[in-house]
Amino acid sequence: MADRHDEARPDESTHSEIKPGTRFTRRGFLKGAGAGAVTAAVAPAILVSEAGTAAAQETEGVMSATISLDVNGSTHNALVEARTTLADALRDRLEITGPKVVCDKGECGACTVELDGKLVFSCMTLAMDAQGRKIETVEGMADGDSLHPLQEAFVEKDALMCGFCTPGFLMSSKSLLDANDNPTPEEVREGLSGNICRCGTYPHVFEAVMSAAEKMRKGG
Repeated sequence: MADRHDEARPDESTHSEIKPGTRFTRRGFLKGAGAGAVTAAVAPAILVSEAGTAAAQETEGVMSATISLDVNGSTHNALVEARTTLADALRDRLEITGPKVVCDKGECGACTVELDGKLVFSCMTLAMDAQGRKIETVEGMADGDSLHPLQEAFVEKDALMCGFCTPGFLMSSKSLLDANDNPTPEEVREGLSGNICRCGTYPHVFEAVMSAAEKMRKGG
């Protein structure tokens, strides 16, 4: 004898849950949702393909591609995911570890690099967006074994403690002096306002920048 509960249970293989006045079914909805998920996963690959990125490939729904980055005058190839930041690409793929990832949300400035001559937070910049653009990190400041005047001044004025913020401060300081070789103390503070030092070495940093600016004006 069949179980009365079995008799009352609907056959889910045919049950459509069609609501009066509609043409939507549960099965149709699930199929549509599945198609939407596939579209969302494939869309980034299509966009990257249209942008000319080479060797795009999709693995388990995460699109990745081999990109070319111009860093400090040298070309580097790296396989990255669509979501990979420039900071992570530099550090984890290319072993260019000058830019530091501290806050990872564009607030502290430790990951600051120059992109086509403009300062950017590399933790907030996608690696794929940096293709075809000139990237300069703190590693590019020195000329071989000869330190940049700013780097020398940071050492002389004891403008670093833990050192995590230092690469970002150096990049911001370089950008400042490239635009203004004779800044006032107020202009230095304003120019470095996007960088945070948890150790509190700001007075030494500002002194180092002023010292380097004077040395550079004299040809040093």
